[in-house]
Amino acid sequence: MSKTILISGASKGFGRAWAEAFLAKGYQVAATARNIDTLADLKAQYGDAILPLKLDVTSREDSFAVVEKVQKHFGNIDILINNAGYALHGAVEEASEQEARAQFETNFFGTLWLTQAVLPIMRNQKSGHIIQVSSILGIATLPIVGLYNASKFAVEGLTETLASEVKQFGINVTLVEPNGYITDIWGNDFKSKSIDAYDGIKKAIAEADNSDSFGKVSATVPAIIKLVEAENPPLRLFLGKVALPFAKQVYGQKLATWEEWADVSVAAHG
Repeated sequence: MSKTILISGASKGFGRAWAEAFLAKGYQVAATARNIDTLADLKAQYGDAILPLKLDVTSREDSFAVVEKVQKHFGNIDILINNAGYALHGAVEEASEQEARAQFETNFFGTLWLTQAVLPIMRNQKSGHIIQVSSILGIATLPIVGLYNASKFAVEGLTETLASEVKQFGINVTLVEPNGYITDIWGNDFKSKSIDAYDGIKKAIAEADNSDSFGKVSATVPAIIKLVEAENPPLRLFLGKVALPFAKQVYGQKLATWEEWADVSVAAHG
């Protein structure tokens, strides 16, 4: 029997590429987006194999309603991919309260609501796979996207905990952690009001930008297919060639600092 995949943020970027690949492989796909007109061509091509659903993931009520529709339509949900998200650009000091809350409402709470909605179904099935699209910036930070970094760090903590809780029910959990890719997440209009004091670091980052470090979205398709078809999927999966070296560098620095201050830490135990 064909697996049923529910994927959020399917209108563009990773979500669009992966939804199309799943359909081509013969999976049943429930694809959510704020504007489902963007999925009309896939509906025309794949018919009943795709169920486009309008969803603003920041609404817990709507997220639960969408999951209910998917279960009624396809009969089951085997895989959830929480992909919806965006990046707020700006220094930490520049973020307004509304911008900060909105970043977490989508990236963190949107992930939480859909996860909570599918869990009763997957527990009843005694099977399932929840895939959270995080980022290399969920384990190592870069300047000028501090709220995005923080939201992905939150997703990492939530998901690692979740994995330890639901393994007993036969549910697998994976954090997908891409490095930079050529998507509109980096060229969007979500920018905080600028403070002149941060112009220097913004300029330095712009001048250091290396397009060779950005991957191609289409190249992620074989990896995500392998992931959803794996019998024992990993808790974490990097996407791209930059992520692992960056993680090694950052965690090497963290370990060195912890070791340097180890005597102070132990003495603080009492």
